[in-house]
Amino acid sequence: MNTPDLHGELILSHGSRKLADARQMRLLAAIDTTGSITRAAREAGISYKSAWDTLDAMNHLSPTPLVARATGGKGGGGTRLTQAGRDLLAVYHAIEAEQQRLLATLAPHVDDAAATLNLLSRLRTMRTSARNQFLGRISAIHTGAVNDEITLTLPGGQNIVAIVTADSRQTLGLETGGEAVALIKASSVLIACSDGLALSARNQLCGQIADIRSGAVNDEIILELAGGTRLVAVITCESTRRLGLATGMTVTAAFKASHVILAVPA
Repeated sequence: MNTPDLHGELILSHGSRKLADARQMRLLAAIDTTGSITRAAREAGISYKSAWDTLDAMNHLSPTPLVARATGGKGGGGTRLTQAGRDLLAVYHAIEAEQQRLLATLAPHVDDAAATLNLLSRLRTMRTSARNQFLGRISAIHTGAVNDEITLTLPGGQNIVAIVTADSRQTLGLETGGEAVALIKASSVLIACSDGLALSARNQLCGQIADIRSGAVNDEIILELAGGTRLVAVITCESTRRLGLATGMTVTAAFKASHVILAVPA
């Protein structure tokens, strides 16, 4: 895989207050080389009014003026950076150079991250009613005559097993080591309070109840799994009451392998 090109735009801020950005610095640099707001605006790709307003605002926000203007006189007038303006520009360029050096150092190591972000970007456009969407890596594939069993390992170490047809596995290009997303409807998730229960559901994930959102008929039970992954189950209000569910309780979320849908980038 080719090493990706990383680029970033530097913004200097203090708390919630923005001090300087690339657009402003391009304008200051153009002022420094041209000595003219008109030519600097043209080089920065903005209108004269926008350049004037930007410089005026920067001068008012700075304890010391960054730009000095002269009109008429022997030199014919013009605009120049003050020492404070040149200092600010120099500091910005020094930090910007360090930022680019860091990005160049990181670039060879982000192939996996870039692939993951690309996957998430594609899946973000997918509309689905499934409340639970878990990105994981395929750790095992057991093939059968008709159906195949796919094991997906989540970042927190939990395994989710899905049953797909052999044709679907081939069509999706599912392979050990590849990434996929498991989709599970919240209504397909059962909640059990005892670890000693024998359940036929292949997937049984232990977690702590982080929140309970009550409705008129059903409640949403939100579990936090190891690693910070959250899983949502929808059960009846009567079931919530009968099981005595409360925030902080440790319970098991169970769902059948046949209720797991796998998705990959198109």
